[in-house]
Amino acid sequence: MLTLTDPNEAYRRSHFDARVQGSDAAALVHLCLEQAMAGLGGALLAHQRADPAARSKGLTRALTAITALEMGVDRSAPLAGSLLQIYGAARKAVLDSVTNFDPAALETVRQDFGEIDAGLRAARQAA
Repeated sequence: MLTLTDPNEAYRRSHFDARVQGSDAAALVHLCLEQAMAGLGGALLAHQRADPAARSKGLTRALTAITALEMGVDRSAPLAGSLLQIYGAARKAVLDSVTNFDPAALETVRQDFGEIDAGLRAARQAA
């Protein structure tokens, strides 16, 4: 099956699978944030290059990561409501960009996720 796919994509998937299998909950959150940012970055670059197929692929990758983030929120945690609001707004920005691509909105989401990731890493190192 892997022979039918792009070798770079096959490597990325196997690397991703290995990271997932060896991760704790915090590392999985970081991985999902990275995937969301990478998908958004890919969609933005594809839009600049006028490549609708790659843009769609990037949006799908981002949406998948955002969905995983939403599903992983502990609803009893103090920040659950805030996280769900952030992830919901990100989901809306991505879905809206399927029909009306908004680079500014997607770049904002990408920056927000970068700030969340950096904050979580700093908190983890301080603990």
